[in-house]
Amino acid sequence: MTARTIPEDTPVPPVRSVSEREARQVAEAAREQAWRKPSFAKELFLGRFRLDLIHPHPSPAPDDVRRGEEFLAKLRDFCETRIDPVRIEHEARIPDETIEGLKELGALGMKIDTKYGGLGLTQVYYNKALALVGSVSPAIGALLSAHQSIGVPQPLKQFGTQEQKETYLPRCARTDISAFLLTEPDVGSDPARLATVAVPDGDDGYVLDGVKLWTTNGVVADLLVVMARVPSSEGHRGGITAFVVEADSEGVTVENRNAFMGLRGLENGVTRFHRVKVPAANRIGPEGAGLKIALTTLNTGRLSLPAMCAGAGKWCLKIAREWSAAREQWGKPIARHEAVGAKISFIAATTFALEAVLDLASQMADEDRNDIRIEAALAKLYGSEQAWRMADELVQIRGGRGFETAASLAARGERAVPAEQMLRDMRINRIFEGSTEIMHLLIAREAVDAHLSVAGDLIDPDKSFAEKRRAAAKAGGFYARWLPGLVTGPGQLPRAYAEFNPAGHRDLSGHLRYVERSARKLARSTFYAMSRWQGRMETKQGFLGRIVDIGAELFAMSAACVRAEKLRGEGDHGTEAYQLADVFCRQARIRADELFARLWTNTDDLDRSIVAGVMSGSYGWLEEGVLDPSDDGPWIADATPGPSRKDNVHRPFR
Repeated sequence: MTARTIPEDTPVPPVRSVSEREARQVAEAAREQAWRKPSFAKELFLGRFRLDLIHPHPSPAPDDVRRGEEFLAKLRDFCETRIDPVRIEHEARIPDETIEGLKELGALGMKIDTKYGGLGLTQVYYNKALALVGSVSPAIGALLSAHQSIGVPQPLKQFGTQEQKETYLPRCARTDISAFLLTEPDVGSDPARLATVAVPDGDDGYVLDGVKLWTTNGVVADLLVVMARVPSSEGHRGGITAFVVEADSEGVTVENRNAFMGLRGLENGVTRFHRVKVPAANRIGPEGAGLKIALTTLNTGRLSLPAMCAGAGKWCLKIAREWSAAREQWGKPIARHEAVGAKISFIAATTFALEAVLDLASQMADEDRNDIRIEAALAKLYGSEQAWRMADELVQIRGGRGFETAASLAARGERAVPAEQMLRDMRINRIFEGSTEIMHLLIAREAVDAHLSVAGDLIDPDKSFAEKRRAAAKAGGFYARWLPGLVTGPGQLPRAYAEFNPAGHRDLSGHLRYVERSARKLARSTFYAMSRWQGRMETKQGFLGRIVDIGAELFAMSAACVRAEKLRGEGDHGTEAYQLADVFCRQARIRADELFARLWTNTDDLDRSIVAGVMSGSYGWLEEGVLDPSDDGPWIADATPGPSRKDNVHRPFR
């Protein structure tokens, strides 16, 4: 078919106004509806502590271990000899020769199957590699993660055609860097308002128009995964759709390379598409499947962030230990002072737990016997929050030296410890790939899925009386079976989980009994809240966030205990692992108990009234007495479709 010229004045379909209800419907349609495999975390939120799903701790196959360790040894040597983190921080750019070395090493294809030229590493060893390289340069860790976890390789692996895999995966494995483009200047976690469009051109292709923001790797990428809205028309279902786009296509312009408080080597920018022709063969999956592809990709893709968070914890522990032994105050090392020692204990115990959560979720992903959508989301949420806190505590332990830059420390003759850089680099993880607030809502939705499946029609204002009556009958049967199971359980039996109380070790069985009791308490609290608030439950974000945070603590406790028992069984630091797991669980129980108390005793209603006053201007007088150094530019940049008026700063590595 002869290609058709698209006139410059052909109108781009406008972005229609989207109501809150419509936005929720789009998000709901994109999530995976069915639970075809068991889920430890899903059961936990339902009050059922399925220890059998995670214990004994799953282990990788010997051949996977051999190949993974061989690559880690090569990567460690590369990190030690060919990565200059000081240069990357100073120049705010990863040198071309570093990227070339990573390509030669095969690091671009860690997760890509060997038949396409990749290394075919497991999720476990991919995450170990990210933790290692991220400890040297978080910017390189982010580049490799964005390329493989959410860039072209992962969606093609799960949803691509055989032809697409054969065309693009060999390139991604060895030479080409990829990026994932979803966010827009006025669209973040609300994809229903997506403005970028892909209009069918009548010649078995699409014409892409729009602007994408915060395109990690976008400045240097060779291949892009782009999410765009296909208008509904005859022969076209329409909806948000995923495309593979060549970054050097005519009409693609990288208009800006963004700069941030941390990750200064991050190649993140603004990309404009103007009349970019994309063949239909480059569409991933059917029209309208883009959001589902994105969310499914993130189910395991999110594990890359907690990998680097666990690595950060290890580094924080090393520096805290060495510095606290060397620095003396009032006649003894600062580690011996309780105020500092408590911080070191928190860092050590939490690092153990983060690695436990990461290894467990990663091995479960490799075995593919469980649905880990909640586990991966919890790992991302918990890892990013706790890593930030560990980095903050390290800065506090270091005192003034923690606030001082590594370059300044070196200039006056002291060890160049980049503690303040760690704090800056870690901060983005609470926002990357779903902010903490969005993760709370996403996980909460999955946690109450069983309830909505049986009783959702009861609280849906659009359902008829007959539909509500059928839902009531269905819900009655479910709750008649479910509620009695929340009254009592193994957590109330003194000798339950006795295998976690071996002679000569700390007793972890009591912590697992606490998890079992707390899971039932968590489920009862959720049920009570749903009964109380019904359709308004989705607006109770403070309550939902605490429910999720409790679940995260219980999941982390479970993972820590199971990992400690695994290490004991293998004779690998079993005594120390039991000690770390015990201390972590004691710390986690205090946090969980506080969260339980705050479910019903909080300032949520008062906070809403204050917010109303702030937004109405009632407290404007409180802002007096200061000056605002910000300029008077718009809060959100104009993203009107059209040709670019800026120079193209696209800079692919060659």
